[in-house]
Amino acid sequence: MAVPLLDRRDLDFLLFDWLRIESLLACPYYAGHTRDTVTAVLDLSERLATGAFLPALKPSDRYEPRLTPDGVELAPEVVAAVRQYAQAGLLAGPFAQSVEGMQLPHLLHDASLAYCMAASLATAAYPMLTIANARLLVAFGSAAQVAAFALPQIRGEALGTMCLSEPQAGSSLADIRTLAVPDGEDALGARYRLHGHKMWISAGDHDITRDIVHLVLARTPDASGVPLPGIGGISLFVVPKWLPDGTRNDIAVAGLNHKMGYRGTSNCLLNFGEGLHAPSGAAGALGWRVGNAGEGLAQMFHMMNEARTGVGLGAAAAGCRGHLLSVDYARSRVQGRVTCGDGTQRPAAIIEHADVKRMLLAQKAYAEGALALVLYAARLLDEQQTGDAKQAAYTGRLLDLLTPAVKTWPSEYGLAANDLAIQIHGGYGYTRDYDVEQLYRDNRLNPIHEGTTGIQALDLLGRKLLRDRGAALADLRIRVDATVAASRLQPALAVHAAQLDATWAHVGQVVEALTASDGPDILDDATLVLWSFGHAVVAWLWLDMACLCTEGTPFHRGKRAAARYFFEYELPKVAAWLDQAAARSDLLASTTPDDFHP
Repeated sequence: MAVPLLDRRDLDFLLFDWLRIESLLACPYYAGHTRDTVTAVLDLSERLATGAFLPALKPSDRYEPRLTPDGVELAPEVVAAVRQYAQAGLLAGPFAQSVEGMQLPHLLHDASLAYCMAASLATAAYPMLTIANARLLVAFGSAAQVAAFALPQIRGEALGTMCLSEPQAGSSLADIRTLAVPDGEDALGARYRLHGHKMWISAGDHDITRDIVHLVLARTPDASGVPLPGIGGISLFVVPKWLPDGTRNDIAVAGLNHKMGYRGTSNCLLNFGEGLHAPSGAAGALGWRVGNAGEGLAQMFHMMNEARTGVGLGAAAAGCRGHLLSVDYARSRVQGRVTCGDGTQRPAAIIEHADVKRMLLAQKAYAEGALALVLYAARLLDEQQTGDAKQAAYTGRLLDLLTPAVKTWPSEYGLAANDLAIQIHGGYGYTRDYDVEQLYRDNRLNPIHEGTTGIQALDLLGRKLLRDRGAALADLRIRVDATVAASRLQPALAVHAAQLDATWAHVGQVVEALTASDGPDILDDATLVLWSFGHAVVAWLWLDMACLCTEGTPFHRGKRAAARYFFEYELPKVAAWLDQAAARSDLLASTTPDDFHP
């Protein structure tokens, strides 16, 4: 029997039992959707992922995107899978009915997309980026821009990208040089001609759809033509591959990046305005400014944060699939012997050996914990949609605080689960005959793109914890304390409740100490703070889930075993990380480039 892409029993538990999706469906915004809707969407997603996305996994890796005179050509299986996703209407899932959407809860949409990500991360990147692109346009674009550029994506007639980085400016977006020169105004708004180079553009060109909608960060000039400096000089532009009048825009693929994994997603160097496809005989890629001038970076964070959540979701899904493949292999692979009660020995499947059990429990704790974290964040997004203004602001603060962990923790520990999958498979896991080696290679990108672990750490400590002096952390602590109180009522969980309470107290003490201090080195160990925060959050979620697992079924026992593993093997690491962060060591500041030799 084929190994499932995801554990449907686990998804049902997360959505119905733990995150109570039916309470969301009772809200007016989601009226018309029922438990049957949830079941139908998950059933459809599983069939689509199994029948279209999984068959694209190996071809997407073996036959990398290639640049032809007509543009970038993908493996046919990738093209077919994304087109089927669009034909199924799933691109419209999280959008409001007012823009031709299905108005599904974000929680359900993420669970649905997780199936496709578990089957093929690279193939699922196309719909993930498209949905994020269209959502930004719906949030900040004019009605005409939504009609011209967002609706075609929601319908599946076009796909989307985000064009931020440049060859000289990766994470440092304040250093971008792409220039947008005013070119009048029309029904789509203020029009500009763009000139510049964008690097690392996922889905930058392909043969899935004719049109591709690029969202591009670029500088605008002052009255004398000099590019405006700083973040205030950056605006956001919507730049289609094909212009509304049917002519080709001045965008050219200068090259493709050849990656370790995630190969099915084309990754392009795009040149804007080099004259190769010059509309109306004038060089410069035509684009229209989205929203106000100078607000580009703030607007793009809307899409970036969604992409970061998508990265976490994909990493968790890949980790979950690696775990299920590992359990299946460990059950069937007979190696070594175990001692029976009468002292005799018998051959045993490796799942009976203690070290393999340890690795499987670690995988389960990492992968299922990561999936729980991302879906919890999706639930918060739904709470913003369904609550009043005060509730929306509260959940918005929680979501902002959690986003660096939602991106980073799954990308680090979903990858760790995939690493363990190779180890459990032994030599077979290192071969291309088994999917686990590709899952690892595909997942290895996730700690890097959409903001590296270090960038997320600076965001968490500098922008979230220190800037608001721990206010959002205090809001989150209220929810943690509620879980601690509930778990103390169950004798089997009381020790974990005390451990979690102490860990969060330690987190609060370190944040308070850092908030009260200053100095140029205050962010040096921000990554340790992010590691600690991520582990503390996931421990909280595991305990919260364990509170519901009161039956003696294998599923509930497995959940409690994974929770116990996390508390016994993982949570103790937090104290060491926090103590090091609080120590404010001068090691990193005092180490010079010359100390690394030759």
